[in-house]
Amino acid sequence: MTCVIGLTGSIASGKSTVSLMFDDFGIPVIDADKLSREAVKPGQPALRQIVEGFGEEILLEDGTLDRKKLGRIVFRDAEKRQLLNSIVHPEVRRLMLTQRDAYIAQQEKAVVLDIPLLFESKLEHFVEKIIVVYVDPQTQLYRLMERDGYPEQEAKRRIAVQMPVKEKAALADAVIDNNGAKHATFEQLQQILDDWDIL
Repeated sequence: MTCVIGLTGSIASGKSTVSLMFDDFGIPVIDADKLSREAVKPGQPALRQIVEGFGEEILLEDGTLDRKKLGRIVFRDAEKRQLLNSIVHPEVRRLMLTQRDAYIAQQEKAVVLDIPLLFESKLEHFVEKIIVVYVDPQTQLYRLMERDGYPEQEAKRRIAVQMPVKEKAALADAVIDNNGAKHATFEQLQQILDDWDIL
């Protein structure tokens, strides 16, 4: 039986770092963010719908999506964010389930669905176990400003549109505290997989 693990966290909690660690255990990861980039490539129906909803000005000169410009629009406007999600999310889910089911058919010991908005999108039924990557709010704010170069107000706005990581942690089957060093995070992941008889 393949154990389907949902991996989530909040922006700048270090979820991507943990996602990469599954490689060391030979466990495949299906990344929702990567799939969302695939879904909006030129020629894809989702990109055409986005242009219809947001106008030609959200395209770069080469016809690809200007993700930064689109991000600025949707983080300031809940209605626009909802419109974007209604276009992109169904396609991402379709791609994700296709890949998940292929790994189950191959009888992998486990497969990870890396979904930043797992709880917000109510996708818990896609997985059997959920790991939340946790950091305290101050660390989260600092890392986001450092990583993306946002001023404090912009960073706080982006954090505020997601469910607080503390609430996510309360809903998880396991929590990885990512406030410390990388090796400590790795050891926690190893312990979880061990506890779940995956290793």
